[in-house]
Amino acid sequence: MDIESAGHALIRPGQLLTDRGALSTAARWTQAVSEGDGVCMVHLSQGVDPCELTAELREHGFRASPNHVLTGQPLFFGGPASRPFPAEPVHYRPGRSRSEVTVGLLDTGVAGHRWWADADWYEQAAEDAPDAVEGAQAGHGTFIAGLLARQAPGASLQVARVLDGEGVGDEAAVIRALHRMRGRPPQVLNLSFGGHTFDDRPPPLLADALAELSDTVVVACAGNTASDRPFYPAALGSVIAVGAVDSSERRRAPYSAHGSWVDACARGDWVTSSFLEQGEFAGYATWSGTSFATAVVAGTIAAAAHDRPARQAADELLSLRETRQIPDLGVLVPSSL
Repeated sequence: MDIESAGHALIRPGQLLTDRGALSTAARWTQAVSEGDGVCMVHLSQGVDPCELTAELREHGFRASPNHVLTGQPLFFGGPASRPFPAEPVHYRPGRSRSEVTVGLLDTGVAGHRWWADADWYEQAAEDAPDAVEGAQAGHGTFIAGLLARQAPGASLQVARVLDGEGVGDEAAVIRALHRMRGRPPQVLNLSFGGHTFDDRPPPLLADALAELSDTVVVACAGNTASDRPFYPAALGSVIAVGAVDSSERRRAPYSAHGSWVDACARGDWVTSSFLEQGEFAGYATWSGTSFATAVVAGTIAAAAHDRPARQAADELLSLRETRQIPDLGVLVPSSL
């Protein structure tokens, strides 16, 4: 896998993301340049450190970033957050009511499932973002789609695949997907993935791409890092960062990231939802992680947005006057699952 460690972050070696204005300054270190869907990627000459070049370009006022690797959460951390377990079928029947709300889902894609067999959005999703069927996290997007469907009945999903079957993607792929969403922006956007940056500073190009979706409420997982280190894109100021509480909905799940930058939390432990039909799985799984707490929060906002702007629904949900707080995790959003 084309990944290397840069300090305490993962990056694609030899790749740097920047705006077009920096190309002439970076030319002496450049082997090739590719551009498309809002991303200008510089392929660096052998031996050039993308982190060092990023720092130099930023000193000259350019927006630049290594191509950070982003992973679905629960990847890489042990305990109950590490893998899905087979589950008995969940008796859920989609209602006939329709909502005008669309929830964007950037993830591993969404596989077919009885819960949305007749949904209008799935045909387009299957064409645009086929599910990765091999890998430890192949069913990650399908699992999250089920949580969104149950939290926000009648809402449509707008699906883009940015993670492979192992739950791994990168900043460039996410920026491209966000760029393509600008023509038809969703009211709510679920991002159940992320990563650390090499310098713990916000990734500017990813922040720019999200800012272009100015009317979209972006909800992202705080990560399964069990630390207070900022995890992006969740730690961006414009994003609702979501941590996880345990099944009692009273205590922080031991794997959940936490800190002043986390805005909200929901149950992430031992959640059951839709899954792939393969191997020991018969279309359902139980899984744990901040990924799934994120879907609870995003779905709750989407449900409330059926009769008001999504941003108003989010503001009301996070109001300190009417909601319970969990220390270092923000507002608790109760799960209806």
